[in-house]
Amino acid sequence: MSQPIGNCPGCGDDQPFEQIHPQQCPDVDGDCPEWACVTCGAAVIMGTVVTGTVSVGARTAEPAARRSARAA
Repeated sequence: MSQPIGNCPGCGDDQPFEQIHPQQCPDVDGDCPEWACVTCGAAVIMGTVVTGTVSVGARTAEPAARRSARAA
């Protein structure tokens, strides 16, 4: 498994990250968006999140496009 380099909010520097659930994520189907810094263990959400159909009044919007998401 590759370890992407990202800006760690805990270390304040670029560090390698690893997936928290590399095999089967209990929260989503497919790739798990939860990653942890291998240096300090700070957890971040990074990846692509697909949202479902949204109801707006009497209209129903198409499923939202894939959006990049990252929370620290």
